[in-house]
Amino acid sequence: MIIDTVKVFLPAVIAFWIGIGLTPMVANFLYRHEMWKKKPGKIASDGSEATIFNNLHKSREVGTPRMGGMVIWLSAFITIIGIWFVSRFFPTEITEKIDFLSRNQTWIPFTALILGSFIGLIDDLLEIKNENGGNGGLSLKVRISLVVLTSLLAGLWFFLKLDVSGINIPIYGILNMGWLFVPFFAIVTLAIYSGGVIDGIDGLAGGIFTIIFSAYAIIAFSLQQINLAAFCAMIAGATLAFLWFNIPPARFYMSETGTMGLTLSLSIVAFMTDTLGGGYGILVLPIIAAPLAITTSSNILQLVSKKVRGKKIFLVAPIHHHFEAVGWPDYKVTMRFWVIGVIFALTGVILALIWL
Repeated sequence: MIIDTVKVFLPAVIAFWIGIGLTPMVANFLYRHEMWKKKPGKIASDGSEATIFNNLHKSREVGTPRMGGMVIWLSAFITIIGIWFVSRFFPTEITEKIDFLSRNQTWIPFTALILGSFIGLIDDLLEIKNENGGNGGLSLKVRISLVVLTSLLAGLWFFLKLDVSGINIPIYGILNMGWLFVPFFAIVTLAIYSGGVIDGIDGLAGGIFTIIFSAYAIIAFSLQQINLAAFCAMIAGATLAFLWFNIPPARFYMSETGTMGLTLSLSIVAFMTDTLGGGYGILVLPIIAAPLAITTSSNILQLVSKKVRGKKIFLVAPIHHHFEAVGWPDYKVTMRFWVIGVIFALTGVILALIWL
């Protein structure tokens, strides 16, 4: 029990300090090469100019680098590979026990983290090189296609290799979907990815992702998925290092190289803590990740309302920018989202533990 607890917490601490150490080098690189948008301006989902958003953020988009999410996945990569390296080349009872890179628990979410971060990095680089303003990265269709393709491959791996074809439902048992589990996997992943739009206010995304991964670390630990718990805790620690420099005024933005890797990894963690671990990781996902669900829902409601009613529900979507538009300081929006995020995460963890 003690060694398992250390195994979970140690990667979080290591990833945090690695992130703190990496950030000055990363930030220096980003500022030296002017890794920010060359012209402010954003296009809304319906193709129109996001006037209110642009008025709120035009001074921040130019001069503050993107790609700050590099701190998260670089810290995570160095931590997990570093611990694995030590356990292999300096084998002792302790070093072998704290190694949490395992084929049955962490290979898939770790691969998703790195793959998603790399795709996001390409999007960020294209956005930075664009000199015409608007959205200059990979198109939304391309990003969605890549997310769907990646999630379908992961879903097939779960279905064919891990023999997973359903999710756990309290009292009922396993809801078997057969081959439909694969497209269901993709739908869930796409829904989580769409919640990545929570990025956009200093400190908001970093705090929310830290809370979510911490909650899943607790759930995985309760299911005796110790390696997966260590992985989630490591992500939380790396994200806290990013958050240290993203608290207002932000040193840099997480952007797509952070949100895509984190959301893809999160979806897999949720499925790993479901039937594979005998838990309810999918059922509690909308609760634990409620801030992501809320931001996605606000975007969808805004689009539907504009098409059906010809009117907007919010001054600007997603909803956290609406609160900015009505006069809330950005730090108030951020901290209240953190508070709500903690409460929803605790609620999800409680339900996941009660149903066991």
